Amino acid sequence: MLIEVLRKTDFDLVYTLMEKSFPEDERRTYNEQKELLSNPVYKIYVSRESTANQIQAFAAVWEFDEFIFIEHIAVNPDYRNGGIGSKFLNSILAMTDKMICLEVELPSNEIAARRIGFYERNNFFLNEFQYIQPPISKGRKEIPLYVMTSGRSVTKEEFESIKKVLFEKVYCV
Repeated sequence: MLIEVLRKTDFDLVYTLMEKSFPEDERRTYNEQKELLSNPVYKIYVSRESTANQIQAFAAVWEFDEFIFIEHIAVNPDYRNGGIGSKFLNSILAMTDKMICLEVELPSNEIAARRIGFYERNNFFLNEFQYIQPPISKGRKEIPLYVMTSGRSVTKEEFESIKKVLFEKVYCV
């Protein structure tokens, strides 16, 4: 699967997909999200459908020295349930030898449990340490989540280190 860094001219397509895929409390405002594109450790990767030049999937990624954090990852609804999500995620995993982490909702409903299962089938491990995502933007709410990591679970000490980086560099708290 071909993955490329988002062209700034295609940001609106990705943001529209982000709005369809994530509740308001899990995403920044349009301007805040677009502003992140000037941050050197933040990138949005996309997969395109070659004939229609549509975005099939995207991943908003923070590339830190210690690990990579996937802040958002979504498949365009027009391409869901065809294996694109697994192919895309595995292509992201293949781009690095660093641990990748991401946040997931607590498995309190069927959709959240299925999402965790998807990541587990793709070599991620659920770390059941208490974690509250700070508000991602002014006026947004904090969210209880779990952190999943690629390749293996992490120790409490490693989790605290990941949490510290996320809180300082992603959430600025």
